[in-house]
Amino acid sequence: MDDALTFSALVLALSGRLVQEIHAQVSRQGFEDLRPAHGFAFARISFGGATTADLAEHLGVTKQAAAQLVEELVRKGYVVRRPHPRDARARLLELTDEGWAATRAADQAAREAVAPWREELGEARFQELVADLTRLAPQGPIRPAW
Repeated sequence: MDDALTFSALVLALSGRLVQEIHAQVSRQGFEDLRPAHGFAFARISFGGATTADLAEHLGVTKQAAAQLVEELVRKGYVVRRPHPRDARARLLELTDEGWAATRAADQAAREAVAPWREELGEARFQELVADLTRLAPQGPIRPAW
């Protein structure tokens, strides 16, 4: 048995399941027009100072793909573009009130999605697992800043 492959497969499976559970719950909360990729975009935009180029880098997509995603989010009313204070060619992206509402719905959905894991592992082991994963992912969570 190859522990590295097993670990990789399990992390990917849990990640995929978590994304799908969060997406399903967010949709049930009234945000049916959002896709999982939007949540990853919201996470970067919510930290502030994000341009379309920053979003492209965060998502690992081309600037053109990020621009299309931004245009969609603007059209749906989740994001606005503001003038960049130091670059007249760039625009800063900000979540609207509706964007923040969707983000809060996703945060609550994430809490609910991991609740069974917390119960299964017990509080102490769950906290140890969070600490272990924090060491492995030092950039921290993709969760939006408040």
